[in-house]
Amino acid sequence: MILTRLSRQKQPPLAITATLLTRHLSTSASSSKLRDHYSFQPPPSLSPNPQNTTPNPNLNKKQKPKYRPASSLDRIKPTHSDLAFDFRFSYTESSPTVRPIGLREPKYSPFGPGRLDREWTGVCAPAVDPKVKSVDGSEDPKLEEKRRLLRERIQGTPLIEAERKILVGKCQRNKTKRQINLGRDGLTHNMLNDIHNHWTYAEAVRIKCLGVPTVDMKNVCTQLEDKTFGKIIQRHGGTLILYRGRNYNRKKRPVIPLMLWKPHEPVYPRLIKTTIDGLSIEETKEMRKRGLAVPVLTKLAKNGYYGSLVPMVRDAFLVSELVRIDCTGLERSDYKKIGCKLRDLVPCILVTFDKEQVVVWRGRDYKPPDDGHFFSNREFFDEPSGDVERCDSSDESNDQ
Repeated sequence: MILTRLSRQKQPPLAITATLLTRHLSTSASSSKLRDHYSFQPPPSLSPNPQNTTPNPNLNKKQKPKYRPASSLDRIKPTHSDLAFDFRFSYTESSPTVRPIGLREPKYSPFGPGRLDREWTGVCAPAVDPKVKSVDGSEDPKLEEKRRLLRERIQGTPLIEAERKILVGKCQRNKTKRQINLGRDGLTHNMLNDIHNHWTYAEAVRIKCLGVPTVDMKNVCTQLEDKTFGKIIQRHGGTLILYRGRNYNRKKRPVIPLMLWKPHEPVYPRLIKTTIDGLSIEETKEMRKRGLAVPVLTKLAKNGYYGSLVPMVRDAFLVSELVRIDCTGLERSDYKKIGCKLRDLVPCILVTFDKEQVVVWRGRDYKPPDDGHFFSNREFFDEPSGDVERCDSSDESNDQ
């Protein structure tokens, strides 16, 4: 009954209800005294007068462009370097006198496209003629004289004994951890930049040499002094102390463009021939069998110091015509480079690289060379005149 009566009553329209509710809220908001007691500033979206908001004064200010990382597609001005030598990936493991017979890949610059104002020949970036098209790239004889004069100007007056000892003492292991490691690739182009970075904070830097390049430490020392214009003030085994010079200005350091990747190795003639010169096929096969059966002269450790290998092979040739060197555990490219260095330094004839062994033959008419190649494990710089006194010592490579 009651529900029926309520349903019969007239309900107010929905529009009238909304209007009354809006008037009630507006009246209550305007009559509220909370704004007088609290300093509340409503945001623009809730402000009763949104049209009176103050304009942003920074709208007319020039907007800063968004950051965009550098891209290889951008045009970069080619880098110019006044260094008076051809840029190579490695200065100790590649020789300008050895001409390759071809290239494995098309010629492309390891410095990046258009980043260097020198033409990459596949082997080097010549300093003389950037338009050279030959594979080897000939060097101007005047460049060596230019490097010598520049090195003399940077070195200045030679160090006295007290100054040398102070610099050597600062580079010892108990004084500093700064060190550059020279590994299987030898003195690389990017390592030149590392040496100059170390010279920014210290007058001398310690260089640790291990692996294949240590077979010819004389070449390593020569290339370091020639390409960095520095001076080696101490050498013990494979550890060198390289001094930057009295007149070295770190603010005027040479421009050394970095190689972004390692270039492909060119194709060189085969080291092991089918038949050894002067022998028949049967005699060559018999010599290879005997070479793999002779006692091992020495076993080379991986990434070790091989500075005494050449004198050992020369001494062994006095009593035996075949010498075998155990290279178990070494990379095949590493003991191929070792065999190539022995062929040029001993000299000798390569017989085989089978079973991770390097077998060399002294030849029919062997005579010990008198070229004075013996390079001692330690050099003494204690003479007041600055002359280098070299003496032969026992193999001290194990303590390195």
